[in-house]
Amino acid sequence: MSLNRREFLHIMSMAAAAGMLPTTAMAMSKNRVDSSSSALNASMYQVPMKGKVRILHLTDTHAQLNPIYFREPNVNLGVGPAYNKLPHVVGHKLLKELNIEPNTPLAHAFTFLNFQDASEQYGKVGGFAHIKTLLDQLRDQAGGQQNTLTMDGGDLWHGSATALWTRGQDMVDASNLLGVDIMTGHWEFTYHEDEVLSNIKRFKGEFLAQNIRVKEDSLFGDTYRNMTEKHGGIGLYDEDNALPFKPYSIKEINGERIAIIGQAFPRTANANPRANFPDWSFGLREESLQKNIDHIRQNEKVAAIVMISHNGMDVDIKMASRVSGIDAIFGGHTHDGIPKTINIKTPEGGVCYVTNAGSNGKFVGCMDLDIQNGKLKGVNYTLLPVFSNLLVADKETDGFIKQLRQTQYSQSIIESRNPKYAHNPDRLGKTYEQILQEELSVTHDQLYRRGNFIGSWDQIIVNALREEHDTQIAMSAGVRWGSSVLSGQSITMERVMDVTSMTYGESYKSELTGAQIKDILEGVCENIFQKDPYLQSGGDMVRVGGLDYTCEPNATLGSRISNMQLDNGTPIEASKKYTVSGWGQVETVGEGRPVWDVVADHLRHQKSGVTLNKVNHPVLKGVKTNPGIESYRGGLV
Repeated sequence: MSLNRREFLHIMSMAAAAGMLPTTAMAMSKNRVDSSSSALNASMYQVPMKGKVRILHLTDTHAQLNPIYFREPNVNLGVGPAYNKLPHVVGHKLLKELNIEPNTPLAHAFTFLNFQDASEQYGKVGGFAHIKTLLDQLRDQAGGQQNTLTMDGGDLWHGSATALWTRGQDMVDASNLLGVDIMTGHWEFTYHEDEVLSNIKRFKGEFLAQNIRVKEDSLFGDTYRNMTEKHGGIGLYDEDNALPFKPYSIKEINGERIAIIGQAFPRTANANPRANFPDWSFGLREESLQKNIDHIRQNEKVAAIVMISHNGMDVDIKMASRVSGIDAIFGGHTHDGIPKTINIKTPEGGVCYVTNAGSNGKFVGCMDLDIQNGKLKGVNYTLLPVFSNLLVADKETDGFIKQLRQTQYSQSIIESRNPKYAHNPDRLGKTYEQILQEELSVTHDQLYRRGNFIGSWDQIIVNALREEHDTQIAMSAGVRWGSSVLSGQSITMERVMDVTSMTYGESYKSELTGAQIKDILEGVCENIFQKDPYLQSGGDMVRVGGLDYTCEPNATLGSRISNMQLDNGTPIEASKKYTVSGWGQVETVGEGRPVWDVVADHLRHQKSGVTLNKVNHPVLKGVKTNPGIESYRGGLV
């Protein structure tokens, strides 16, 4: 029997995962690696229990059911108190901070360095069937599932075509297969309230959120109450306190009582269409959090209190320093893969262990709680990269994913708020698999998004928008989600949907003055580089095509943006009007086609492949020595 390279790799990975190869077994590549430190090593998934309770953590998987490539940022600037502190350290400085050797699997997992070559060498990451295998291994090593708790930090139901087409139901079913016990949310709320409640009812675990309230007007009417009754009361957990969802849960694990508090994304109403959740309000609600903690400490006799959070890591760090009584925070939203806890001194003099488990299914966090005589004495934490080549796909989960992709696209699908584009007639009758595997073009550039400023994927999006709407400038939201594509690979429809699919993806064309454009850039910049984490909205800088500018992150609101000019070098005039295209308007429904179809057609027209002649990297001022930037392709002054 002869094997091709792909078949040989598959057999080797299965053997390694099953323990049939020595621990120095290597992933094969076009350049064989002789150093065992540079090899994929199945022993990384041997994590003996070092405590009494094991907590497993996923977050921000963004509906990536299958393995993908994902490039970590080369720009993640920390300003103010976050300067020179994790997670705002990248590249070689991050490797030094974490004591990780360069050119190793861990270096590839946690940094952008040598991304193309390392991806070809080590393969894809994530995939729910592979995550399920890893979770089961970690549960077994803890003495069984009864000694563990599995939590998801949100952004689970959104980020892929199938999630959009099923309104998140595919991801609810997938998380049930993984055995997720508890979750909170963010992009989950970009579906309609009724859909959210239906999905929570479908979920076999518990949905927690102490910081969401039912608006007072909604409690007085019958409409909201009738909707919750349809879902068995879900959405009206505590009417007296206007709580739609349970704020915390107590779980007995291996004989110990553990409290888990849920913290949904506090700025959901600022960043997402309020029309989708007209009855709910969001916020940090630090005071109510402290009240919950105090109540738990006084009445629930717990060994530990942990929080599953979608605040973002900087917000979690600040919150840990201001709120007493939380032992550990399992964070999300900012997609930071940090393989050690950030130990924060709490107001009462204790320690809160703050973590964040990356994104796109690339990592699984594993924390063992050392509990003695009913009290937490310490923790042991590991953040495990999910290398798909090392983990055999779980058969049941893999079967579910394959069956899902054979679903036929139909008129019942809702892709857009604009009725004209609710579904795409060209897709009718095709299976999800047929639609998503269409090869649109080939990229001659590495495509990625993650980073404070524009990436190559975003440049394709803004180029497509300018072409579609014939505008001088295009804007694309600075969202973090989306997979990467290696240079030389085909760009499929699936990869386009990974970076665009959401419930408000309509495109638009408008006119803005130069002053308005500057105000937009200044406002977004303030959301990112405001020195107080509580005043940040998360996300990255709006991506802009056809426009160059200088940005000074450490300056103040109104003075960060300067030297704006069109691609041809013409300076932007404050009073002059410019044509601008974009997508993803929060409160307005755009008249244009959904952005994924705009981008797909743009790529189809490029028969010889995609080469980006220019990427609109802004010139950055005052950050040359910032450890959160490396290998930046824009100017540094």
